[in-house]
Formats: sequence, structure tokens, C-alpha cells
Amino acid sequence: MHWPPLRMPLLRMPLLRMPLLRMPLLRVKVAERSMEPALRPGDWLLVRRTRRIRPGQVVLARHPGRPDMLIVKRAARPADGGWWLESDNPDAGAVDSRRFGAVPGPLIEGRVLARYWRPRAG
Repeated sequence: MHWPPLRMPLLRMPLLRMPLLRMPLLRVKVAERSMEPALRPGDWLLVRRTRRIRPGQVVLARHPGRPDMLIVKRAARPADGGWWLESDNPDAGAVDSRRFGAVPGPLIEGRVLARYWRPRAG
């Protein structure tokens, strides 16, 4: 059976110019103790990209003072056009809204859907 060639002009565009290719799910690894006991260093999180969150949900956000740094915090409440984000374990030296204030809405990357562990080498 002969199949005609597929014509896909969108694939000729550079991927950086295609915002629709932004993945709706991503995974991140917990690095600090600020969310213990719910999340521990080494845990992996499945995150859904969205800015639609509710108080009590664990979210992935960009640090307001260092946008290249991702943080995982609990959304406490809406505040000043963004969200007040708090650590579950402030005694771990956590950096959260108590230190930098409300996080603007555009800096919220998504909400955590699940936690999982990578198999440990024997």
C-alpha cells in the first residue's frame, strides 16, 4: 500500500517560536527540606502547568527575586494580584512569602499533581 507523504509546514519553524509545544506536564525534583514532611529531598513531582490554583494546593513557582530559580510551596491565599506561598517546614530555613511577599500570578508555573520516587540504585 502506498501512502502519500505527509505535509507538515509547522515542523519547519524553529521550535522556540512554537508556544503550543510547551509541555502541559513537567517533573521536578525536590532539593530542600522546606516542605517536609509532605515532600522530602529526592522526591520527584509531577506538575501540571496552570495558574488556576486554590488555597492549600502545592504549587511550583518562580522565585520573585530570582526568576531562574523554581520553588515548591503551598498556596496559602490569594494576595495582591498573586499568591501568598508558604513552606510546610519554616524551621528548615525556608524562603517563602514571609520573606519576599506575595508571588505575582505570572510566576506561578503550575500545581503539583503527584509525588513519586525514582528507584534507588541497589
